[in-house]
Amino acid sequence: MTMPHGSAPPTGPEPLSGGTALGPAADDPARVLAVLGRSWTWIMGAAIATLVPGVLVLVWPDETLHVLAVLIGLYLLVTGMFRFVSSFSRDEHGERFAGLLLAVLYVLAGVLCLRNPLQTIAALSLIVGVVWLVSGVVTLHTALAGRDMPHRGFVLAAALLGIVAGIVVLALPAESARALTRLLGLWLVLLGLVEMATAFAWRAALRRTRAPAPHGPDETP
Repeated sequence: MTMPHGSAPPTGPEPLSGGTALGPAADDPARVLAVLGRSWTWIMGAAIATLVPGVLVLVWPDETLHVLAVLIGLYLLVTGMFRFVSSFSRDEHGERFAGLLLAVLYVLAGVLCLRNPLQTIAALSLIVGVVWLVSGVVTLHTALAGRDMPHRGFVLAAALLGIVAGIVVLALPAESARALTRLLGLWLVLLGLVEMATAFAWRAALRRTRAPAPHGPDETP
């Protein structure tokens, strides 16, 4: 789950979506990553990276466990990249460090899924369940701490969904590759849809922030 952070969309000179001019921040890689991580299009990209593997897994439920492991591994690797960039959008160093650790967790989990010795039903369930559970708990903490988030409800929903998904996958391990495929595919689709809703909510918040202030009765346009 890749979510924007901060109490409100930034209003600085850097365009957060669709623009190219970054001003003085262009010389600072961390600043560039922070601007990119706050962009609603980046959040949408993370949502698509979650939704597409879920759809593929559900469309091809009879594929081999090797194919499932590759799809899940690629999903974790790509999501780790999105989380790495999004971590720079956090203002607090503690939150940024936690985001970086989560990004590393996603990448390591993706590598483990792609390794041949670990392509078993139990291993896939354990890896994905732990990642979703840890990510959901961290996202829930962030949403509860940021009471003035304009998109807080969507973040809370995504966090709770991730926690439930992790618990279900860990507590109810699938007995067959087909059952595991359906379970993981369903959760990926649900998580992707919630993240997509969060991206649209963040875009709406950005537009409200950038909207020009209305003129007073004695002011001329």
